Amino acid sequence: MDVTTPSLERAIGIELYLTKTPGIGGKIRERIDDFCVEEITNRREGAEGRYLIVELTKRDWDMHHLVRTLSRALGISQKRFSWAGTKDKRAITKQKMSIWEVGAEELQRVNLPGVELRVIGRSNKKVALGDLWGNNFQIIVRDMDTPIEIVRERVKSITGEITLAGGVPNFFGVQRFGTLRPIMHLVGEALVNGDVEKGALIYLAKSSPQEPEDTRTARDDLLKTRDFKLALKRFPTHLRFERAMLNVLARDPVDYVGAFRAISVELRKMFVHAYQSYIFNRILSRRLKMGLPLTSAIPGDIVCFTNAGLPDISRIQRTTDDNVDGINNLIHKKRAFVTAPLPGYDSQFAEGTAGEIERYIIDEMRIELDNFRISNMPELASKGRRREILSSVLPVTTIDQAVTLRFSLSKGSYATIVLREYMKK
Repeated sequence: MDVTTPSLERAIGIELYLTKTPGIGGKIRERIDDFCVEEITNRREGAEGRYLIVELTKRDWDMHHLVRTLSRALGISQKRFSWAGTKDKRAITKQKMSIWEVGAEELQRVNLPGVELRVIGRSNKKVALGDLWGNNFQIIVRDMDTPIEIVRERVKSITGEITLAGGVPNFFGVQRFGTLRPIMHLVGEALVNGDVEKGALIYLAKSSPQEPEDTRTARDDLLKTRDFKLALKRFPTHLRFERAMLNVLARDPVDYVGAFRAISVELRKMFVHAYQSYIFNRILSRRLKMGLPLTSAIPGDIVCFTNAGLPDISRIQRTTDDNVDGINNLIHKKRAFVTAPLPGYDSQFAEGTAGEIERYIIDEMRIELDNFRISNMPELASKGRRREILSSVLPVTTIDQAVTLRFSLSKGSYATIVLREYMKK
C-alpha cells in the first residue's frame, strides 16, 4: 500500500491508501457543476399534511444561508424548515426539504438565483436525518498533469482495486475536522480531557494558512496577548461562533465554560465527535497497516448487521471461532460489516488481534474513557458507538479530457475518501 499521504490527512489520522496504483492528480470543483450530489431517501409523500414537502435543487448555496434567505422571502421562522443532510456549498445538490404550514402557492414569492423548489406533496412527518439513506455523486476531476492515456490506465487499475476490495476504508473525511482549519478534533480532545481553556484557545486562536490574512492576524495576536476585548474588535464579523465566545470572555476572561455555552450544543458536540472520528481513523489506519481485512471478520471482531440494506450499529455481535464462517458469509452478502470504535465512556472493544489494535491506539493516545462523561459540560457526554470500517462503493468512470466519477455512498460516508484513492493528492 502507498503510504505517501499528504500531511493534512496524516493530521486527521488517515495514514495510507487502500490502492497501490499511482494517482491521477488533478483538481475538483473547478466549476460549480463539477460536483453534483443527489440525496437517496425512501420517503413517500402524500397529498395532505401540515408539512409542505419540496425537492430543493441549489447551486452554490450554503444551506444555512439559504434557509435564512428563504425564511425572509416567505416571512416565516427558520425553525419551520427541516432537511435530512447538509450538502456542499460549491456544488449542485438535490434533496428533500419540509416547510411547516406553508401553501404551495406561497413559493411563487421565491425567486432566488441558483435555487429551484419543486413541490412533491405534503406530510405530517417532517424531513429529518433518519430519512437520509445516502447520496449519489457525480464528480469531475480536471487539470491532470499526466497524459490522458496514462490517466485511463490508472483509473482502470484503481477502479479494479476498489472493486476487488469491495469498497474503500470508511475514513472520516477532512470536512469532519474543518476543511480550511482542521482543528475540531483538537478542541474535542481538550474538552474531553477537561482542559476547557486549552480548547477555547485552540478554537479561537489557532490560525491556518488557508484563512484570509486579517483572520490569521487576529487569531495570532489573540494567542499572544489573551486580550479578548481587543480580539472582539478585530475578529471579522463572519466568525459568528468565535465572536459569541469572545463576547463572554471579554466580560469574564476565565469563563471558558460559559464561552463554549454561548454557541449551540450541536456545534459543541461536533468537537467531541471530531475527536472520536480522529481516533477511529487512527484505529482503521493501523488495522490496514497490520494487514487485517476490510471485507471479512476474524475472531474477536465486532460486526454490525444491516437494516433495510444499511449498516445498523444498534445490532452488533462479536465474532468467535464458532460463528466466524457464518458471519463472513453475511459480510460477503453485504448483510453485515466489520466495525471499529468511536470511543466513549461505555465503549465495547473487539478482542483478539483486532482488540489489540484498538487498545494500542487508546493506550498510545493516553485516552481515559471515563473522561468522555465531560464533567464540566455533561451535555456533551458520549457513551461511544461502533462504525463500519468499509464504505461499499463501486465507482463508474468516464474519461475524456477530464475524469467523471459516479458512485453512491451510504449516509455518513465521504466522497472525498473515494476521490483521494484516484487523485492521491
